[in-house]
Amino acid sequence: MAQAKIHAKMNEGDKNSKFSRSMSMADRSGRLLESLDQLELRVDSLREAASALEQEKESLLEMINSIQSSQEMRSISDGEREELSLTASRLLGRTLTVEVSVETIRNPQQQDALSKATSIVDEIAGEILDDLEGGRKRLLSLLAACVTEAPPVPIDQKFQSLVISCALEDQKKIKRRLETLIRNVDNSGKTIRIMDQKKINGQKENKSLP
Repeated sequence: MAQAKIHAKMNEGDKNSKFSRSMSMADRSGRLLESLDQLELRVDSLREAASALEQEKESLLEMINSIQSSQEMRSISDGEREELSLTASRLLGRTLTVEVSVETIRNPQQQDALSKATSIVDEIAGEILDDLEGGRKRLLSLLAACVTEAPPVPIDQKFQSLVISCALEDQKKIKRRLETLIRNVDNSGKTIRIMDQKKINGQKENKSLP
């Protein structure tokens, strides 16, 4: 009888020991999960910060290129223009030394959609100098496919389906690139109009001379 009680207590002790070990493992698992959740937040913050730096680099390159090709650069003396061009080139080179890359995780369908969408934009960008106005209209049609609000221009439906199939980060990058191209076209068109107007004014002045 006494021996039976001893065995019962031993069995009870084993059960309590297993229960304690189980709770301890659960606690450790919970702490590890909490640590991973905190790390995930930091990883997301890291990607957001890197993406912001990537956008800042794009913005700086655009502004430097805009100054280099601006009308103001054409309206100053050769010596001043050379000095400013050297400074702009130096800044351009320093900006290009900054390498920021945020890789986007894509499935095969998203990769294929990105390649096709990029090819369409590249094609227009390569031909835009031959037809600024026509190229601008095509870019606006592509940009309309990337916005949620109702655009005032026709939407390129084929391009829209490609953009929708891209990863979210790629969608944002495509939209930014189109906006940059449109700004560059607008600046180029403005410069051309100014040069044409100067040419017309010069012709008028020559005609008015005795």
